[in-house]
Amino acid sequence: MNSIDIVNMGIRNMWRRKTRTILTVLGVIIGTSSIVIMLSLGIGMNENFKKEIERMGSLNIINVDANYISPDMNMGGGTNKEVKLDDATLVKINAITGVDAVTPIMYSYWKFGLGKLIGGFSVIGIDSSVMEKFDFKIEEGRLLNENDKAALVFGCYLPDWFYNPKANYYYGGPMEKPNLITDKLIMTMNMEYGERRVGGGPRSGGNKPAPEYKVKGVGILKQSNNDKDYNAYMDINQLKKMVEESNKAQGKQGGFDYYPQVSKDSYQNAMVKVKNIKNVKKIQEQIKEMGFGTFSLTDILDSMQKASAGIQAVLGGIGAVSLLVAAIGIANTMIMSIYERTREIGVMKVLGAELSDIKRLFLFEAGLIGLAGGIIGIIFSILISYLLNNAGLSLFINLFGYMEPGSKISIIPLWLILSSIVFATIIGIISGYYPARRAMRLSALEAIRTE
Repeated sequence: MNSIDIVNMGIRNMWRRKTRTILTVLGVIIGTSSIVIMLSLGIGMNENFKKEIERMGSLNIINVDANYISPDMNMGGGTNKEVKLDDATLVKINAITGVDAVTPIMYSYWKFGLGKLIGGFSVIGIDSSVMEKFDFKIEEGRLLNENDKAALVFGCYLPDWFYNPKANYYYGGPMEKPNLITDKLIMTMNMEYGERRVGGGPRSGGNKPAPEYKVKGVGILKQSNNDKDYNAYMDINQLKKMVEESNKAQGKQGGFDYYPQVSKDSYQNAMVKVKNIKNVKKIQEQIKEMGFGTFSLTDILDSMQKASAGIQAVLGGIGAVSLLVAAIGIANTMIMSIYERTREIGVMKVLGAELSDIKRLFLFEAGLIGLAGGIIGIIFSILISYLLNNAGLSLFINLFGYMEPGSKISIIPLWLILSSIVFATIIGIISGYYPARRAMRLSALEAIRTE
């Protein structure tokens, strides 16, 4: 028999016993839908974890800390060799395969004045030439460039932090929101700048007040829902120079930790941008081997995904039980088919049908049941997923209030659709293998004598 004959006979045989065939296919539909929906819930959970982490910052950025104590040091098992996060080290890190950009980081706190308004917030020094590579998105104005000296880019919330100390601000007076893209800004480490003095002398204990610098704002960042919204950014070389001058003039008195330690040949922190998120862990390990501490948001994501993988395994196992029951149903259907078609099998053998043709016929019928159940099961799964992502999402938001409107509870990617159909078909073929072997071993003479 050729393949066309086998296909025609298989379809005709299944259609003759359509009630049993439909019930068997229904078992495969339920099993396939169960697995797909369960896995889609786990995939949706992973995607929601990733979105939540991405709101905190980029997953491609590694934070490097020079003040790193190894576990051996904590246990008293040795001493770390002295390492410096200097320009030479940054060049080595930048040369690691997969690194896109590197910038040193410097943290400081400053007071700002703009006309009659004042405000205080953190200013972070970075390499202005690579600022754009670190996912800084501009809302108004522009980012820093290499030619900027006394220029700043502000987080989106910083204009709200300015106030008029002479107005009745602290007692419900009107707030004034300034335009920070201007060259009329004053920047100083004198924390008393612009404040109404109630009494007493200056906090600096008689030291010369910190110098005041004329700076300009060149841009406002887009809202990112992370720490970028609450900081200002400046070229690190210019910021280091200003901090050194302020420290020299004002010292470190007054009980305030506003004045960062400045080293001429090294940095305390750095940021590394990785081209591909898949290489983040590998590059982190390489930087750790150099003696530095590292942290990235992928560390948090990995721990969440490990927990999610366990949940997915449980959910997939529940769905697999349904498919196992369906596989038993296919095997039962095919064995019953052998008993009902014993005479037909005998006639086929007497007429010269090869044993392999009989085997192919039964495997085709079993595989067709699996294929039909897989395809219809996927259609049901997509429908259920749609309902979960609409009515179900609204319920989750009302109950828990933490899922964004754009989130999805269930996600069915293309690979899951295709693999589920293939898997259901293979399950059908495997389930039909024993009945097919049984049909092959059936004696032709006994089959013909069977009424």
